[in-house]
Amino acid sequence: QVQLVESGGGVVQAGGSLRLSCAASGRTLSDYAMGWFRQAPGKEREFVATINKSGGSTYYTDSVKGRFTISRDNAKNTVYLQINSLKPEDTAVYYCAAAISLLLTSVKGYGYWGQGTQVTVSS
Repeated sequence: QVQLVESGGGVVQAGGSLRLSCAASGRTLSDYAMGWFRQAPGKEREFVATINKSGGSTYYTDSVKGRFTISRDNAKNTVYLQINSLKPEDTAVYYCAAAISLLLTSVKGYGYWGQGTQVTVSS
């Protein structure tokens, strides 16, 4: 079993940047493909990005392509989400998750979740 803890959220003006981190403990992070999701108030949790076990392959939802970058450092047991050119509609709680299946763009594909970190973008 793996435990995940996100950090790096905050309040930022539109156009700004943040780097979210997800630190893992309990098991080696390289055992899992990883994903980032987000959930805005009153909305369902949605897929943002995913990265395979080695870090050699990534995939993004269309709305963040070119602005967000997912990466991982397996030696540090940490996954990152660099978010640039932030927009007010990016405001949400951001969650990292460890995959337990190949459904990497669905919440159903992930079995371990962090507690989330709040990102608020002001206009």
